[in-house]
Order: sequence, then C-alpha cells, then structure tokens
Amino acid sequence: MLPHPMSMSTPNASASGTFSLGGDLNINRLGFGAMRITGEGVWGEPKDPEQAKKVLRRAVELGVNFIDTADAYGPEVSERLIAEALHPYPKDLIIATKGGFTRSGPNKWAVVGRPEYLRQCVEMSLRRLKVERIDLWQLHRIDPKVPVAESLGVIKELQQQGKIRHVGLSEVKPDEIAEASKTVKIVSVQNEYNLTTRKSEASLQYAQEHKLGFIPWFPVAAGKLARPGGVLDEIAKAHKATVAQLSLAWLLHHSPVMLPIPGTSSVDHLEENVASGSVQLSAEEWKAIEDAAAKEAKK
Repeated sequence: MLPHPMSMSTPNASASGTFSLGGDLNINRLGFGAMRITGEGVWGEPKDPEQAKKVLRRAVELGVNFIDTADAYGPEVSERLIAEALHPYPKDLIIATKGGFTRSGPNKWAVVGRPEYLRQCVEMSLRRLKVERIDLWQLHRIDPKVPVAESLGVIKELQQQGKIRHVGLSEVKPDEIAEASKTVKIVSVQNEYNLTTRKSEASLQYAQEHKLGFIPWFPVAAGKLARPGGVLDEIAKAHKATVAQLSLAWLLHHSPVMLPIPGTSSVDHLEENVASGSVQLSAEEWKAIEDAAAKEAKK
C-alpha cells in the first residue's frame, strides 16, 4: 500500500477531534457509515463479505470509534457483518444503529413506527450486534401514521430497561426534534447534509444550540461544485488532497457538533476518508469554498 499523498504517516480519526455524544460517550468526530458494506441497492450480501469485514477492522485500526448502521441495511446484513468482524468489541467503540424501516427489495424502504415493531427492531439489533445495550439507537424515520410519542414511548421503556443508552432521530426538522424530546431525551440528529445540500441548516443550528451530535449522511459534496477545475478541485490539489477529502474536512470545520460518517466498501477509500481529518486550510480558502457554495446555491 502506497502512503496517502497528504501524508507519509498513517491517517488516524483522532485528527478530526472529539465530541461527547450524550455527554458521556467520547468519540472521534470522523466515523464510519456501514450502509455500503451490503449489496447493491442496500440489499442482500456484499459481493465480497471478507473485504467488507476487512474494511470494518481497518476502520478501527485507524482510530474510528463510532460506527453507524441500521437494521434495514441489507436488511440485517450490516449489523451481522459488524459483529462478525469486530466482536468482542474494543472498549471505546461506539456502535449506533437505527430502526423503523421495512424492506421489500433493493432501494425499497417503507416507514413503520408502530411501538410493537420498534420493540422488535431493538431486540433483534441487540441479538445481531451481540450487545446487551445499544449505545445509540435512532428512529430511522418518524412514521406520519403514528404519533411520535407512541413510537418513542416504547423506546424510552427499553432505555429504562438498560437496553438502550442514548436515543437519536433521523431526517427531522427542529419542531420534530423538540416534540420528540418531550417523550425521551434526544442526543443526536442524522440528516442528509453536505457542502451543496444545505436544506437541513435549521436542524444543524438546533443541534448546535442544544449540543446534539449532528450526523450528516451523504456527506461528500457532489454536482457542479465538485467539477474539475472548480474552487474545490483547485484548493484540494494545492493541499495534495481530493475533493471528497475537502468535502469532509469542510463539514468538520463548519460545526463542532458535526459527526461525518463516510461509508465505503474499499480499504483505500476508507484510508482516504480518514485522512480528511488532517486537512488544514487557511481562513481565505474556507471563505472561497463557502462563497462558491453560496453562488452555486443561488443558481
């Protein structure tokens, strides 16, 4: 393996800084999203299960101590592979999972927030992950057919039973976070967010104000801003980095509660992602990126 172009040393997720999730779980801010270790369409087994496990083990070796998964990834496949690759887990490894989706095929997702189903989600995740308590359990989506107090009421019961440590939400707006918080303490929010997709800015602001972890999914910027010869590309080349690395570095720079979870099925891409935590830009360069993003958003 050739050394990463940014550095002759091995990258480590600790360079991304730390965040206290829920006030008691200290994690390196750059984590790993385990959706892509499944088959195409987030369905079924990966093409190379051993390679998927190699990626998981390498992530931990590189200082990643926050892995995000969900029972719907596969379904069940991602959680099972995590246990096969990493159990018994290192003491500082935090595994977050989610529940609230059913799957009927590749790229097909159906929201189910009924209490009895969510209880089953938690119990089965505990079994597949081979843990007695889930460090962070997240409601994958709020079910519009079920009051959120009902969905999270059973989660609070399971938390009181010691089966869940902390609770988070996914794809929510500030008013939904506030409403959910009336039933159970919320410590994190996982929404789509990157340099060019900023529709969740209000939720990020809410997370900052309430010291919630903000977990951006699809964290790498795409579209015209990432094109060859653009501002991102030029600054990346000046730092011997990639546009993807710069996208992740921007997230870490943008907010102290940001917890990016780039996912990959490749060890090389994993190492590249982890190295993004070491990217250091000048104030002028960060401003140039922000200005370019703002200009693109107006088009």
